[in-house]
Amino acid sequence: MKPDQIHPQQARENPEPREGTSPVPWFVIGLTAALLLFGVIYIARSGLTNPPQWGDGRSAAELRGAAPAAAGAAVDGAAVFAARCVACHQASGAGIPGVFPPLAGSEWVLGKPATLAAVVLHGASGPLTVKGVRFDGAMPPFGAQLNDAELAAVLTHIRSSWGNSASAVDAATVAAVRKETAARSEPFKGDAELLPMK
Repeated sequence: MKPDQIHPQQARENPEPREGTSPVPWFVIGLTAALLLFGVIYIARSGLTNPPQWGDGRSAAELRGAAPAAAGAAVDGAAVFAARCVACHQASGAGIPGVFPPLAGSEWVLGKPATLAAVVLHGASGPLTVKGVRFDGAMPPFGAQLNDAELAAVLTHIRSSWGNSASAVDAATVAAVRKETAARSEPFKGDAELLPMK
Protein backbone atom coordinates (compact mmCIF):
# COMPACT_ATOMS: atom_id res chain seq x y z
CA MET A 1 0.00 0.00 0.00
CA LYS A 2 1.44 3.37 -1.01
CA PRO A 3 1.62 6.24 1.50
CA ASP A 4 -0.98 8.20 -0.43
CA GLN A 5 -3.40 5.30 -0.04
CA ILE A 6 -3.30 5.33 3.81
CA HIS A 7 -6.50 6.69 5.23
CA PRO A 8 -6.19 9.45 7.88
CA GLN A 9 -7.82 7.16 10.48
CA GLN A 10 -5.15 4.51 9.89
CA ALA A 11 -2.37 7.05 10.20
CA ARG A 12 -3.58 7.97 13.71
CA GLU A 13 -3.49 4.30 14.91
CA ASN A 14 -0.58 2.98 16.96
CA PRO A 15 1.15 -0.16 15.72
CA GLU A 16 -0.07 -3.52 17.12
CA PRO A 17 1.74 -4.41 20.35
CA ARG A 18 4.14 -7.32 20.10
CA GLU A 19 5.37 -9.55 22.89
CA GLY A 20 9.10 -9.86 23.09
CA THR A 21 11.07 -13.04 23.60
CA SER A 22 11.35 -12.45 27.39
CA PRO A 23 8.10 -11.01 28.83
CA VAL A 24 9.38 -11.35 32.45
CA PRO A 25 12.35 -9.10 33.15
CA TRP A 26 15.59 -10.94 33.81
CA PHE A 27 16.12 -9.28 37.19
CA VAL A 28 12.75 -10.69 38.40
CA ILE A 29 13.71 -14.20 37.28
CA GLY A 30 17.10 -13.83 38.97
CA LEU A 31 15.58 -12.54 42.21
CA THR A 32 13.04 -15.40 42.29
CA ALA A 33 15.78 -17.99 41.72
CA ALA A 34 17.94 -16.43 44.45
CA LEU A 35 15.07 -16.47 46.97
CA LEU A 36 14.25 -20.08 46.12
CA LEU A 37 17.88 -21.12 46.54
CA PHE A 38 18.07 -19.27 49.87
CA GLY A 39 14.92 -21.03 51.10
CA VAL A 40 16.24 -24.49 50.18
CA ILE A 41 19.59 -23.84 51.88
CA TYR A 42 17.91 -22.35 54.98
CA ILE A 43 15.59 -25.34 55.42
CA ALA A 44 18.42 -27.83 54.79
CA ARG A 45 20.68 -26.20 57.39
CA SER A 46 18.11 -25.64 60.13
CA GLY A 47 17.50 -28.32 62.76
CA LEU A 48 15.83 -29.07 66.09
CA THR A 49 19.07 -28.27 67.90
CA ASN A 50 18.68 -24.55 67.30
CA PRO A 51 18.33 -22.53 70.53
CA PRO A 52 14.74 -21.85 71.61
CA GLN A 53 15.44 -18.10 71.39
CA TRP A 54 15.45 -18.48 67.59
CA GLY A 55 11.86 -19.74 67.59
CA ASP A 56 8.88 -19.37 69.90
CA GLY A 57 10.70 -20.18 73.13
CA ARG A 58 9.89 -23.88 73.38
CA SER A 59 12.68 -26.41 73.89
CA ALA A 60 13.10 -29.56 71.82
CA ALA A 61 11.76 -31.62 74.75
CA GLU A 62 8.60 -29.50 74.87
CA LEU A 63 8.08 -29.91 71.14
CA ARG A 64 8.34 -33.70 71.45
CA GLY A 65 5.41 -33.72 73.92
CA ALA A 66 4.83 -35.89 76.92
CA ALA A 67 6.41 -39.30 77.01
CA PRO A 68 3.99 -42.21 76.71
CA ALA A 69 2.88 -43.68 80.01
CA ALA A 70 4.85 -46.67 81.16
CA ALA A 71 3.13 -50.04 81.20
CA GLY A 72 1.07 -50.34 84.37
CA ALA A 73 1.23 -46.60 85.12
CA ALA A 74 -1.95 -44.83 86.14
CA VAL A 75 -3.87 -43.17 83.30
CA ASP A 76 -5.24 -39.66 83.80
CA GLY A 77 -8.98 -39.95 83.13
CA ALA A 78 -9.40 -36.17 83.10
CA ALA A 79 -6.82 -35.90 80.31
CA VAL A 80 -8.56 -38.60 78.28
CA PHE A 81 -11.88 -36.81 78.80
CA ALA A 82 -10.36 -33.49 77.71
CA ALA A 83 -8.94 -35.07 74.57
CA ARG A 84 -11.92 -37.19 73.51
CA CYS A 85 -15.16 -36.15 75.20
CA VAL A 86 -15.11 -32.47 76.16
CA ALA A 87 -16.15 -31.17 72.72
CA CYS A 88 -19.58 -32.77 73.05
CA HIS A 89 -20.18 -33.20 76.77
CA GLN A 90 -18.40 -29.94 77.75
CA ALA A 91 -15.92 -29.37 80.57
CA SER A 92 -18.80 -28.87 82.99
CA GLY A 93 -20.31 -32.26 82.11
CA ALA A 94 -23.57 -30.47 81.27
CA GLY A 95 -23.52 -31.40 77.58
CA ILE A 96 -25.25 -29.17 75.05
CA PRO A 97 -29.03 -28.90 75.55
CA GLY A 98 -30.98 -30.65 72.83
CA VAL A 99 -27.82 -31.93 71.16
CA PHE A 100 -25.47 -33.82 73.51
CA PRO A 101 -26.71 -35.30 76.81
CA PRO A 102 -25.28 -34.28 80.17
CA LEU A 103 -23.00 -36.56 82.15
CA ALA A 104 -23.54 -34.72 85.44
CA GLY A 105 -26.32 -36.53 87.29
CA SER A 106 -26.99 -38.86 84.34
CA GLU A 107 -28.61 -42.14 85.29
CA TRP A 108 -26.50 -43.84 82.62
CA VAL A 109 -23.26 -42.57 84.17
CA LEU A 110 -24.32 -43.42 87.72
CA GLY A 111 -25.82 -46.81 86.78
CA LYS A 112 -24.14 -50.10 85.98
CA PRO A 113 -20.45 -49.71 85.10
CA ALA A 114 -20.76 -52.46 82.49
CA THR A 115 -23.56 -50.64 80.65
CA LEU A 116 -21.60 -47.39 80.62
CA ALA A 117 -18.51 -49.24 79.41
CA ALA A 118 -20.51 -50.86 76.60
CA VAL A 119 -21.83 -47.47 75.44
CA VAL A 120 -18.36 -45.92 75.38
CA LEU A 121 -16.86 -48.98 73.69
CA HIS A 122 -19.43 -49.22 70.88
CA GLY A 123 -21.18 -45.84 70.82
CA ALA A 124 -24.89 -45.13 70.57
CA SER A 125 -27.24 -43.68 67.99
CA GLY A 126 -30.92 -42.88 67.93
CA PRO A 127 -33.27 -41.69 70.66
CA LEU A 128 -31.79 -41.87 74.16
CA THR A 129 -33.47 -40.48 77.27
CA VAL A 130 -31.20 -38.83 79.84
CA LYS A 131 -32.65 -37.23 82.99
CA GLY A 132 -36.11 -37.28 81.42
CA VAL A 133 -35.00 -35.47 78.24
CA ARG A 134 -34.86 -37.19 74.89
CA PHE A 135 -31.71 -36.82 72.80
CA ASP A 136 -31.64 -38.06 69.23
CA GLY A 137 -28.02 -37.97 68.22
CA ALA A 138 -25.00 -40.20 67.82
CA MET A 139 -22.02 -41.00 69.98
CA PRO A 140 -18.98 -42.49 68.25
CA PRO A 141 -17.39 -45.72 69.48
CA PHE A 142 -14.09 -45.43 71.34
CA GLY A 143 -13.25 -49.12 71.66
CA ALA A 144 -10.71 -49.05 68.85
CA GLN A 145 -9.12 -45.78 69.97
CA LEU A 146 -8.69 -46.38 73.71
CA ASN A 147 -7.33 -49.36 75.61
CA ASP A 148 -8.99 -50.87 78.67
CA ALA A 149 -6.97 -48.79 81.17
CA GLU A 150 -7.78 -45.53 79.35
CA LEU A 151 -11.47 -46.39 79.14
CA ALA A 152 -11.56 -47.34 82.82
CA ALA A 153 -9.83 -44.07 83.74
CA VAL A 154 -12.24 -41.88 81.77
CA LEU A 155 -15.29 -43.79 83.08
CA THR A 156 -14.02 -43.37 86.65
CA HIS A 157 -13.47 -39.67 85.97
CA ILE A 158 -17.01 -39.03 84.75
CA ARG A 159 -18.53 -41.15 87.54
CA SER A 160 -16.77 -39.01 90.16
CA SER A 161 -16.97 -35.50 88.66
CA TRP A 162 -19.58 -32.68 88.56
CA GLY A 163 -21.31 -33.95 91.70
CA ASN A 164 -21.38 -37.60 90.57
CA SER A 165 -20.32 -40.01 93.29
CA ALA A 166 -20.38 -43.50 91.79
CA SER A 167 -17.78 -46.22 92.27
CA ALA A 168 -14.60 -46.40 90.21
CA VAL A 169 -14.38 -48.62 87.12
CA ASP A 170 -11.37 -50.88 86.71
CA ALA A 171 -9.71 -52.11 83.53
CA ALA A 172 -10.86 -55.68 84.22
CA THR A 173 -14.52 -54.59 83.99
CA VAL A 174 -13.87 -52.86 80.66
CA ALA A 175 -11.96 -55.89 79.37
CA ALA A 176 -14.84 -58.18 80.33
CA VAL A 177 -17.40 -55.98 78.55
CA ARG A 178 -15.13 -55.72 75.52
CA LYS A 179 -14.93 -59.52 75.36
CA GLU A 180 -18.70 -60.02 75.87
CA THR A 181 -19.58 -57.50 73.13
CA ALA A 182 -16.73 -58.33 70.73
CA ALA A 183 -19.16 -59.51 68.04
CA ARG A 184 -20.91 -56.13 67.96
CA SER A 185 -20.09 -54.06 64.87
CA GLU A 186 -22.50 -51.13 65.17
CA PRO A 187 -23.50 -48.61 67.86
CA PHE A 188 -26.30 -49.38 70.31
CA LYS A 189 -29.71 -48.15 69.14
CA GLY A 190 -30.45 -45.72 71.98
CA ASP A 191 -33.19 -46.59 74.45
CA ALA A 192 -34.34 -49.54 72.35
CA GLU A 193 -31.23 -51.57 73.10
CA LEU A 194 -29.83 -49.88 76.18
CA LEU A 195 -32.88 -49.81 78.47
CA PRO A 196 -32.80 -53.59 78.98
CA MET A 197 -29.13 -53.25 80.00
CA LYS A 198 -29.84 -50.41 82.43
